[in-house]
Amino acid sequence: MDALFDEHERLSNNANLSKSVTDVQKTIDFLVKARSAISASTSKMWDTVIEAVFVTHIIYLADRSCLPDPNSASVTLAKLQNPVKQSFDIINNDLKEVYKGLGNYSKALDKKFKDKPLPTTDYDALSSHPALINRAIAMHLLREGQFSVASTFLTDATTNPPYSRLPVGSPDPYATLEHDLGIDSLRSEPLRRQFANMYHILHELKNEQNLLPAIEWARANSSALEIRGSNLEFELGRLQFVWLFTGAPRVTDNRSNSECQRQALDYARREFCHFQARYLREIQQLSGAMAFCPNLQDSPYRRMFHNNSAWEDLASSFTREFCSLLGLSADSPLYIAATAGAIALPTLLKLQTIMKEKRTEWTTQHELPVEIPLPPSYHFHSIFICPVSKEQTTDDNPPMMMPCGHVVAQESLMRLSKGSRFKCPYCPGESHPRDARKILL
Repeated sequence: MDALFDEHERLSNNANLSKSVTDVQKTIDFLVKARSAISASTSKMWDTVIEAVFVTHIIYLADRSCLPDPNSASVTLAKLQNPVKQSFDIINNDLKEVYKGLGNYSKALDKKFKDKPLPTTDYDALSSHPALINRAIAMHLLREGQFSVASTFLTDATTNPPYSRLPVGSPDPYATLEHDLGIDSLRSEPLRRQFANMYHILHELKNEQNLLPAIEWARANSSALEIRGSNLEFELGRLQFVWLFTGAPRVTDNRSNSECQRQALDYARREFCHFQARYLREIQQLSGAMAFCPNLQDSPYRRMFHNNSAWEDLASSFTREFCSLLGLSADSPLYIAATAGAIALPTLLKLQTIMKEKRTEWTTQHELPVEIPLPPSYHFHSIFICPVSKEQTTDDNPPMMMPCGHVVAQESLMRLSKGSRFKCPYCPGESHPRDARKILL
Protein backbone atom coordinates (compact mmCIF):
# COMPACT_ATOMS: atom_id res chain seq x y z
CA MET A 1 0.00 0.00 0.00
CA ASP A 2 2.95 2.35 0.47
CA ALA A 3 3.52 2.64 -3.28
CA LEU A 4 -0.16 3.38 -3.79
CA PHE A 5 -0.12 6.09 -1.13
CA ASP A 6 3.00 7.62 -2.69
CA GLU A 7 1.33 7.78 -6.12
CA HIS A 8 -1.79 9.30 -4.57
CA GLU A 9 0.24 11.98 -2.81
CA ARG A 10 2.21 12.69 -5.99
CA LEU A 11 -1.04 12.98 -7.94
CA SER A 12 -2.50 15.38 -5.36
CA ASN A 13 0.59 17.59 -5.28
CA ASN A 14 1.80 17.70 -8.88
CA ALA A 15 -0.99 16.47 -11.14
CA ASN A 16 -3.93 18.52 -9.92
CA LEU A 17 -5.98 20.83 -12.11
CA SER A 18 -5.46 24.02 -10.10
CA LYS A 19 -2.62 25.26 -12.32
CA SER A 20 -4.55 24.38 -15.48
CA VAL A 21 -7.61 26.22 -14.21
CA THR A 22 -5.48 29.29 -13.45
CA ASP A 23 -3.95 29.29 -16.95
CA VAL A 24 -7.36 28.84 -18.58
CA GLN A 25 -8.72 31.76 -16.57
CA LYS A 26 -5.81 33.95 -17.71
CA THR A 27 -6.60 33.12 -21.35
CA ILE A 28 -10.28 33.89 -20.81
CA ASP A 29 -9.47 37.22 -19.17
CA PHE A 30 -7.13 38.10 -22.06
CA LEU A 31 -9.84 37.33 -24.64
CA VAL A 32 -12.49 39.25 -22.68
CA LYS A 33 -10.18 42.29 -22.54
CA ALA A 34 -9.62 42.11 -26.30
CA ARG A 35 -13.36 41.79 -26.95
CA SER A 36 -14.03 44.85 -24.82
CA ALA A 37 -11.41 46.85 -26.73
CA ILE A 38 -12.93 45.86 -30.10
CA SER A 39 -16.45 46.64 -28.88
CA ALA A 40 -15.42 50.05 -27.54
CA SER A 41 -13.61 50.94 -30.78
CA THR A 42 -16.59 49.93 -32.96
CA SER A 43 -19.10 51.77 -30.77
CA LYS A 44 -16.99 54.93 -30.83
CA MET A 45 -16.67 54.78 -34.61
CA TRP A 46 -20.44 54.51 -35.17
CA ASP A 47 -21.20 57.27 -32.65
CA THR A 48 -18.86 59.55 -34.52
CA VAL A 49 -20.39 58.70 -37.88
CA ILE A 50 -23.94 59.36 -36.62
CA GLU A 51 -22.82 62.68 -35.15
CA ALA A 52 -21.22 63.62 -38.46
CA VAL A 53 -24.45 62.99 -40.32
CA PHE A 54 -26.44 65.34 -38.11
CA VAL A 55 -23.83 68.13 -37.85
CA THR A 56 -22.53 68.25 -41.34
CA HIS A 57 -22.71 65.73 -44.06
CA ILE A 58 -19.74 66.98 -45.98
CA ILE A 59 -17.04 68.15 -43.60
CA TYR A 60 -16.81 65.05 -41.43
CA LEU A 61 -16.97 62.67 -44.30
CA ALA A 62 -14.28 64.60 -46.11
CA ASP A 63 -12.00 64.71 -43.11
CA ARG A 64 -11.51 60.98 -42.42
CA SER A 65 -8.72 61.64 -39.94
CA CYS A 66 -11.21 62.41 -37.16
CA LEU A 67 -12.81 58.94 -37.38
CA PRO A 68 -11.50 55.92 -35.54
CA ASP A 69 -9.51 53.42 -37.58
CA PRO A 70 -12.00 50.84 -38.97
CA ASN A 71 -9.17 48.28 -39.11
CA SER A 72 -8.54 48.43 -35.36
CA ALA A 73 -10.57 45.22 -34.80
CA SER A 74 -8.47 43.34 -37.34
CA VAL A 75 -5.29 44.62 -35.74
CA THR A 76 -6.48 43.58 -32.27
CA LEU A 77 -7.38 40.08 -33.52
CA ALA A 78 -4.02 39.74 -35.23
CA LYS A 79 -2.25 40.62 -31.99
CA LEU A 80 -4.19 37.85 -30.23
CA GLN A 81 -2.80 34.99 -32.31
CA ASN A 82 0.56 34.48 -30.64
CA PRO A 83 -0.54 35.07 -27.01
CA VAL A 84 -3.55 32.76 -27.38
CA LYS A 85 -1.41 30.08 -29.02
CA GLN A 86 1.10 30.31 -26.18
CA SER A 87 -1.71 30.07 -23.63
CA PHE A 88 -3.05 26.91 -25.25
CA ASP A 89 0.43 25.39 -25.26
CA ILE A 90 0.78 26.11 -21.53
CA ILE A 91 -2.64 24.55 -20.82
CA ASN A 92 -1.76 21.43 -22.84
CA ASN A 93 1.48 21.05 -20.91
CA ASP A 94 -0.42 21.32 -17.64
CA LEU A 95 -2.87 18.65 -18.77
CA LYS A 96 -0.02 16.36 -19.81
CA GLU A 97 1.15 16.30 -16.19
CA VAL A 98 -2.38 15.49 -15.05
CA TYR A 99 -2.76 12.65 -17.56
CA LYS A 100 0.65 11.30 -16.62
CA GLY A 101 -0.24 11.34 -12.91
CA LEU A 102 -3.59 9.64 -13.55
CA GLY A 103 -1.88 6.98 -15.64
CA ASN A 104 0.69 6.20 -12.96
CA TYR A 105 -2.01 6.11 -10.28
CA SER A 106 -4.17 3.76 -12.37
CA LYS A 107 -1.19 1.43 -12.86
CA ALA A 108 -0.53 1.42 -9.12
CA LEU A 109 -4.19 0.58 -8.46
CA ASP A 110 -4.17 -2.26 -10.98
CA LYS A 111 -0.94 -3.60 -9.51
CA LYS A 112 -2.26 -3.55 -5.96
CA PHE A 113 -5.86 -4.65 -6.63
CA LYS A 114 -5.62 -7.29 -9.31
CA ASP A 115 -8.77 -8.28 -11.11
CA LYS A 116 -10.01 -11.54 -9.67
CA PRO A 117 -13.17 -13.49 -10.45
CA LEU A 118 -15.86 -13.66 -7.81
CA PRO A 119 -16.02 -16.89 -5.82
CA THR A 120 -18.35 -19.41 -7.41
CA THR A 121 -20.21 -22.24 -5.77
CA ASP A 122 -22.96 -24.59 -6.76
CA TYR A 123 -24.83 -23.77 -3.58
CA ASP A 124 -26.42 -20.33 -3.33
CA ALA A 125 -28.21 -19.84 -0.04
CA LEU A 126 -30.47 -17.07 -1.39
CA SER A 127 -31.22 -18.43 -4.86
CA SER A 128 -34.37 -20.14 -3.62
CA HIS A 129 -35.53 -17.10 -1.62
CA PRO A 130 -35.99 -14.22 -4.10
CA ALA A 131 -38.78 -12.79 -1.94
CA LEU A 132 -36.31 -12.19 0.90
CA ILE A 133 -33.96 -10.33 -1.43
CA ASN A 134 -36.77 -8.23 -2.86
CA ARG A 135 -38.08 -7.43 0.60
CA ALA A 136 -34.61 -6.34 1.76
CA ILE A 137 -34.27 -4.03 -1.26
CA ALA A 138 -37.75 -2.58 -0.79
CA MET A 139 -37.22 -2.03 2.92
CA HIS A 140 -33.87 -0.35 2.25
CA LEU A 141 -35.56 2.08 -0.16
CA LEU A 142 -38.26 2.85 2.40
CA ARG A 143 -35.69 3.43 5.12
CA GLU A 144 -33.86 5.84 2.84
CA GLY A 145 -37.06 7.81 2.20
CA GLN A 146 -37.32 6.73 -1.46
CA PHE A 147 -41.04 5.99 -1.22
CA SER A 148 -41.92 6.34 -4.92
CA VAL A 149 -38.97 4.18 -5.99
CA ALA A 150 -39.93 1.54 -3.41
CA SER A 151 -43.52 1.50 -4.71
CA THR A 152 -42.36 1.02 -8.30
CA PHE A 153 -39.94 -1.72 -7.24
CA LEU A 154 -42.63 -3.60 -5.30
CA THR A 155 -44.99 -3.43 -8.26
CA ASP A 156 -42.34 -4.80 -10.63
CA ALA A 157 -41.32 -7.50 -8.13
CA THR A 158 -44.83 -8.95 -7.98
CA THR A 159 -45.77 -8.32 -11.62
CA ASN A 160 -42.56 -9.74 -13.09
CA PRO A 161 -41.20 -12.39 -10.70
CA PRO A 162 -37.85 -14.08 -11.49
CA TYR A 163 -38.17 -16.70 -14.22
CA SER A 164 -37.23 -20.26 -13.42
CA ARG A 165 -37.76 -23.61 -15.01
CA LEU A 166 -39.59 -25.92 -12.66
CA PRO A 167 -39.98 -29.69 -13.03
CA VAL A 168 -43.45 -30.94 -13.74
CA GLY A 169 -45.49 -31.29 -10.57
CA SER A 170 -43.12 -29.26 -8.37
CA PRO A 171 -44.64 -26.34 -6.39
CA ASP A 172 -44.10 -22.83 -7.68
CA PRO A 173 -41.95 -20.93 -5.15
CA TYR A 174 -43.31 -17.64 -6.48
CA ALA A 175 -46.98 -18.51 -6.08
CA THR A 176 -47.05 -16.86 -2.65
CA LEU A 177 -44.52 -14.17 -3.52
CA GLU A 178 -46.80 -11.28 -2.62
CA HIS A 179 -47.57 -12.85 0.75
CA ASP A 180 -43.93 -13.71 1.50
CA LEU A 181 -42.72 -10.32 0.37
CA GLY A 182 -45.15 -8.56 2.66
CA ILE A 183 -46.52 -6.22 0.03
CA ASP A 184 -49.38 -5.08 2.25
CA SER A 185 -47.06 -4.12 5.11
CA LEU A 186 -44.46 -2.41 2.92
CA ARG A 187 -47.07 -0.53 0.89
CA SER A 188 -49.09 0.53 3.91
CA GLU A 189 -49.49 4.26 4.36
CA PRO A 190 -48.87 4.13 8.15
CA LEU A 191 -45.41 2.61 7.61
CA ARG A 192 -44.49 5.32 5.12
CA ARG A 193 -45.77 8.01 7.46
CA GLN A 194 -43.60 6.55 10.21
CA PHE A 195 -40.44 6.77 8.10
CA ALA A 196 -41.40 10.24 6.85
CA ASN A 197 -41.80 11.33 10.46
CA MET A 198 -38.41 9.83 11.34
CA TYR A 199 -36.68 11.76 8.55
CA HIS A 200 -38.42 14.98 9.57
CA ILE A 201 -37.26 14.58 13.18
CA LEU A 202 -33.70 13.72 12.11
CA HIS A 203 -33.59 16.75 9.81
CA GLU A 204 -34.67 19.04 12.64
CA LEU A 205 -32.21 17.42 15.04
CA LYS A 206 -29.13 17.36 12.80
CA ASN A 207 -29.56 20.43 10.60
CA GLU A 208 -31.58 22.81 12.75
CA GLN A 209 -30.51 21.61 16.22
CA ASN A 210 -34.18 21.53 17.14
CA LEU A 211 -34.85 18.85 19.74
CA LEU A 212 -38.54 19.57 20.27
CA PRO A 213 -39.93 17.13 17.60
CA ALA A 214 -37.72 14.33 18.98
CA ILE A 215 -38.75 15.13 22.57
CA GLU A 216 -42.44 15.06 21.61
CA TRP A 217 -41.98 11.67 19.91
CA ALA A 218 -40.13 10.29 22.96
CA ARG A 219 -42.90 11.48 25.27
CA ALA A 220 -45.55 9.87 23.08
CA ASN A 221 -43.65 6.57 23.21
CA SER A 222 -42.38 6.88 26.77
CA SER A 223 -43.94 3.62 27.97
CA ALA A 224 -42.48 1.55 25.12
CA LEU A 225 -39.04 3.13 25.60
CA GLU A 226 -39.13 2.45 29.33
CA ILE A 227 -40.00 -1.20 28.74
CA ARG A 228 -36.95 -1.46 26.49
CA GLY A 229 -34.81 0.17 29.19
CA SER A 230 -33.95 3.02 26.84
CA ASN A 231 -32.58 6.32 28.15
CA LEU A 232 -33.40 8.24 24.95
CA GLU A 233 -36.04 10.47 26.54
CA PHE A 234 -33.68 11.63 29.28
CA GLU A 235 -30.79 12.10 26.85
CA LEU A 236 -32.96 14.35 24.72
CA GLY A 237 -33.96 16.37 27.77
CA ARG A 238 -30.37 16.63 28.98
CA LEU A 239 -29.15 17.91 25.61
CA GLN A 240 -32.03 20.40 25.53
CA PHE A 241 -30.91 21.65 28.97
CA VAL A 242 -27.30 21.98 27.74
CA TRP A 243 -28.50 23.77 24.59
CA LEU A 244 -30.44 26.29 26.68
CA PHE A 245 -27.73 26.69 29.33
CA THR A 246 -24.89 27.38 26.90
CA GLY A 247 -26.81 30.28 25.37
CA ALA A 248 -27.85 28.80 22.01
CA PRO A 249 -31.17 30.76 22.02
CA ARG A 250 -29.23 34.03 22.05
CA VAL A 251 -28.64 33.64 18.32
CA THR A 252 -32.29 34.32 17.57
CA ASP A 253 -33.66 35.93 20.74
CA ASN A 254 -30.73 38.22 21.69
CA ARG A 255 -30.90 36.99 25.28
CA SER A 256 -28.19 37.45 27.89
CA ASN A 257 -26.28 34.64 29.56
CA SER A 258 -28.24 34.98 32.76
CA GLU A 259 -31.56 34.76 30.92
CA CYS A 260 -30.47 31.61 29.08
CA GLN A 261 -29.29 30.01 32.31
CA ARG A 262 -32.55 30.95 34.04
CA GLN A 263 -34.48 29.41 31.16
CA ALA A 264 -32.41 26.20 31.45
CA LEU A 265 -33.08 26.08 35.20
CA ASP A 266 -36.83 26.50 34.63
CA TYR A 267 -36.71 23.72 32.04
CA ALA A 268 -34.91 21.39 34.48
CA ARG A 269 -37.43 22.06 37.26
CA ARG A 270 -40.31 21.44 34.89
CA GLU A 271 -39.07 18.38 32.98
CA PHE A 272 -36.56 16.49 35.16
CA CYS A 273 -38.87 15.79 38.09
CA HIS A 274 -40.11 12.46 36.70
CA PHE A 275 -36.53 11.35 35.85
CA GLN A 276 -35.23 11.56 39.43
CA ALA A 277 -35.85 7.90 40.23
CA ARG A 278 -33.53 6.64 37.48
CA TYR A 279 -31.22 9.57 36.71
CA LEU A 280 -30.78 11.41 40.01
CA ARG A 281 -26.97 11.42 39.75
CA GLU A 282 -27.02 12.85 36.22
CA ILE A 283 -29.51 15.55 37.25
CA GLN A 284 -27.32 16.48 40.21
CA GLN A 285 -24.34 16.86 37.89
CA LEU A 286 -26.29 19.18 35.60
CA SER A 287 -27.38 21.24 38.61
CA GLY A 288 -23.85 21.34 40.05
CA ALA A 289 -22.48 22.58 36.75
CA MET A 290 -24.42 25.82 37.17
CA ALA A 291 -21.96 26.88 39.88
CA PHE A 292 -19.19 26.85 37.24
CA CYS A 293 -21.14 28.80 34.62
CA PRO A 294 -18.51 31.60 34.31
CA ASN A 295 -15.83 29.03 33.40
CA LEU A 296 -17.42 25.79 32.22
CA GLN A 297 -14.54 25.07 29.86
CA ASP A 298 -12.16 24.43 32.78
CA SER A 299 -14.73 22.81 35.08
CA PRO A 300 -15.17 19.09 35.83
CA TYR A 301 -18.37 19.23 33.73
CA ARG A 302 -16.81 20.49 30.51
CA ARG A 303 -17.40 17.19 28.68
CA MET A 304 -21.12 17.42 29.39
CA PHE A 305 -21.43 20.93 27.98
CA HIS A 306 -18.77 20.88 25.25
CA ASN A 307 -19.25 17.60 23.41
CA ASN A 308 -18.90 18.02 19.65
CA SER A 309 -20.37 14.59 18.87
CA ALA A 310 -23.41 14.89 21.16
CA TRP A 311 -25.85 15.75 18.39
CA GLU A 312 -24.62 13.02 16.05
CA ASP A 313 -24.62 10.41 18.82
CA LEU A 314 -28.14 11.34 19.84
CA ALA A 315 -29.33 11.16 16.22
CA SER A 316 -27.94 7.62 15.96
CA SER A 317 -29.58 6.67 19.26
CA PHE A 318 -32.90 8.10 18.09
CA THR A 319 -32.73 6.17 14.81
CA ARG A 320 -31.96 2.95 16.66
CA GLU A 321 -34.86 3.36 19.10
CA PHE A 322 -37.29 4.49 16.41
CA CYS A 323 -36.57 1.45 14.26
CA SER A 324 -36.65 -0.86 17.27
CA LEU A 325 -40.21 0.20 18.10
CA LEU A 326 -41.12 -0.66 14.49
CA GLY A 327 -39.55 -4.09 14.91
CA LEU A 328 -36.61 -3.21 12.65
CA SER A 329 -32.86 -3.08 13.10
CA ALA A 330 -31.14 0.27 13.40
CA ASP A 331 -29.19 -0.29 10.15
CA SER A 332 -30.52 -1.49 6.84
CA PRO A 333 -30.17 -5.32 6.53
CA LEU A 334 -29.24 -4.86 2.88
CA TYR A 335 -26.42 -2.50 3.85
CA ILE A 336 -25.20 -4.85 6.59
CA ALA A 337 -25.24 -7.88 4.27
CA ALA A 338 -23.42 -6.03 1.48
CA THR A 339 -20.79 -4.67 3.88
CA ALA A 340 -20.21 -8.05 5.51
CA GLY A 341 -19.90 -9.63 2.07
CA ALA A 342 -17.33 -7.04 1.00
CA ILE A 343 -15.31 -7.73 4.15
CA ALA A 344 -15.48 -11.49 3.63
CA LEU A 345 -14.75 -11.41 -0.11
CA PRO A 346 -10.91 -11.30 0.06
CA THR A 347 -10.85 -14.30 2.42
CA LEU A 348 -13.24 -16.26 0.20
CA LEU A 349 -11.18 -15.44 -2.91
CA LYS A 350 -8.04 -16.73 -1.20
CA LEU A 351 -9.93 -19.84 -0.10
CA GLN A 352 -11.10 -20.46 -3.66
CA THR A 353 -7.51 -20.25 -4.93
CA ILE A 354 -6.28 -22.72 -2.31
CA MET A 355 -9.13 -25.13 -3.03
CA LYS A 356 -8.37 -25.02 -6.75
CA GLU A 357 -4.66 -25.73 -6.14
CA LYS A 358 -5.38 -28.63 -3.77
CA ARG A 359 -8.34 -29.86 -5.84
CA THR A 360 -10.69 -29.89 -2.88
CA GLU A 361 -14.32 -28.90 -2.61
CA TRP A 362 -16.41 -26.94 -0.16
CA THR A 363 -18.69 -29.61 1.26
CA THR A 364 -20.42 -27.78 4.13
CA GLN A 365 -23.44 -25.75 3.05
CA HIS A 366 -24.61 -24.09 6.26
CA GLU A 367 -21.30 -22.75 7.55
CA LEU A 368 -18.13 -21.23 6.17
CA PRO A 369 -14.95 -23.34 6.14
CA VAL A 370 -12.85 -20.45 7.49
CA GLU A 371 -13.27 -17.74 10.09
CA ILE A 372 -14.33 -14.35 8.69
CA PRO A 373 -12.95 -11.42 10.77
CA LEU A 374 -16.08 -9.28 11.01
CA PRO A 375 -16.13 -6.27 13.38
CA PRO A 376 -17.89 -6.69 16.75
CA SER A 377 -20.89 -4.64 15.59
CA TYR A 378 -21.61 -7.36 13.02
CA HIS A 379 -21.85 -10.18 15.55
CA PHE A 380 -25.59 -10.71 15.93
CA HIS A 381 -25.85 -14.37 17.01
CA SER A 382 -24.00 -16.27 19.70
CA ILE A 383 -22.25 -19.46 18.59
CA PHE A 384 -20.83 -22.39 20.48
CA ILE A 385 -17.82 -24.47 19.50
CA CYS A 386 -17.79 -27.94 20.98
CA PRO A 387 -14.60 -28.36 23.07
CA VAL A 388 -14.46 -32.06 22.15
CA SER A 389 -15.06 -32.11 18.40
CA LYS A 390 -13.92 -28.48 17.79
CA GLU A 391 -16.97 -28.00 15.56
CA GLN A 392 -19.60 -25.29 15.63
CA THR A 393 -22.99 -26.48 16.88
CA THR A 394 -26.02 -26.30 14.58
CA ASP A 395 -29.76 -26.87 14.85
CA ASP A 396 -29.20 -30.55 14.07
CA ASN A 397 -26.27 -30.76 16.49
CA PRO A 398 -27.19 -28.42 19.37
CA PRO A 399 -25.12 -27.77 22.51
CA MET A 400 -26.03 -29.98 25.48
CA MET A 401 -25.28 -29.15 29.14
CA MET A 402 -24.51 -32.01 31.49
CA PRO A 403 -25.54 -31.98 35.20
CA CYS A 404 -22.01 -30.92 36.14
CA GLY A 405 -22.43 -27.72 34.10
CA HIS A 406 -20.05 -28.53 31.25
CA VAL A 407 -21.36 -28.23 27.68
CA VAL A 408 -20.56 -30.33 24.60
CA ALA A 409 -22.24 -30.86 21.25
CA GLN A 410 -24.97 -33.49 21.05
CA GLU A 411 -22.98 -35.72 18.68
CA SER A 412 -19.98 -35.60 21.03
CA LEU A 413 -22.28 -36.44 23.93
CA MET A 414 -23.62 -39.53 22.14
CA ARG A 415 -20.12 -40.69 21.18
CA LEU A 416 -18.87 -40.32 24.74
CA SER A 417 -21.86 -42.01 26.40
CA LYS A 418 -22.69 -44.73 23.88
CA GLY A 419 -26.16 -44.79 25.44
CA SER A 420 -25.06 -45.42 29.04
CA ARG A 421 -23.57 -43.51 31.96
CA PHE A 422 -20.30 -41.77 31.18
CA LYS A 423 -17.71 -39.54 32.79
CA CYS A 424 -17.51 -35.85 31.87
CA PRO A 425 -14.35 -35.20 29.82
CA TYR A 426 -13.56 -32.12 31.96
CA CYS A 427 -14.43 -33.17 35.52
CA PRO A 428 -14.95 -36.36 37.57
CA GLY A 429 -18.73 -36.03 37.39
CA GLU A 430 -20.75 -38.87 35.86
CA SER A 431 -24.16 -38.63 34.23
CA HIS A 432 -26.53 -40.26 31.78
CA PRO A 433 -27.29 -38.77 28.32
CA ARG A 434 -30.95 -38.31 29.27
CA ASP A 435 -29.86 -35.96 32.08
CA ALA A 436 -28.30 -33.52 29.64
CA ARG A 437 -30.31 -30.44 28.72
CA LYS A 438 -30.36 -28.61 25.40
CA ILE A 439 -29.07 -25.04 25.47
CA LEU A 440 -30.61 -22.29 23.35
CA LEU A 441 -28.21 -19.48 22.46
